[in-house]
Amino acid sequence: MLFATVVTTGQENIVAKMLVKKAEKEGLDIFSIAVFEDLRGYIILEAENENAVRKLTYQVPHVRRVLAKPLVLDEIKHLIESAKPPVMSLTKGDIVEVGSGAFKGDQARILRIDTAKEEVTVEFLDAAVPIPVTLKADLVKVVKKATDVEAESK
Repeated sequence: MLFATVVTTGQENIVAKMLVKKAEKEGLDIFSIAVFEDLRGYIILEAENENAVRKLTYQVPHVRRVLAKPLVLDEIKHLIESAKPPVMSLTKGDIVEVGSGAFKGDQARILRIDTAKEEVTVEFLDAAVPIPVTLKADLVKVVKKATDVEAESK
C-alpha cells in the first residue's frame, strides 16, 4: 500500500534519509521511500500497513503528518513515469542554459553525454575560445533541441 507523508517543503531528501535509517534500525515493513521533485512537501512510502508508516514517521523532524487514506497507484503514476534521470532527456547538439554555478544563465551546446555519471560536456556559445566544460546534467535546461537547431541552420 502507498501512503503520502506531509513534510516541511525543501526537507524531503533529508527526511527520506532519516526514514530509511529508522526503518532499517527498527526492522519495519517499509518497502520503499520515494521523493519526487514535482511533488514538493510530500514523501511517498510503500508499506505493509498504515501502522508501520505511522510508527516510522513518529517523532521524526520535519514530518508533519501522514495522509489519512492510502494512495492509489494511478494517482501518482505520472510522477513515477516523469522521474527519469535528467540526462535521458538530453541529446548531443542540444542548446542548453546553465541553471546555477559560475556559468548560470550562459548558453552552451552539448558535445558529449555521460549517462553513467549523469554529466554533460558542453561548449559555451559566447566564449571567445571554445573550451569543453563538464557539468552535472541536472544543472542544465534545454533551450533548443538538436533537431530544431539543425532545421534553423538549413
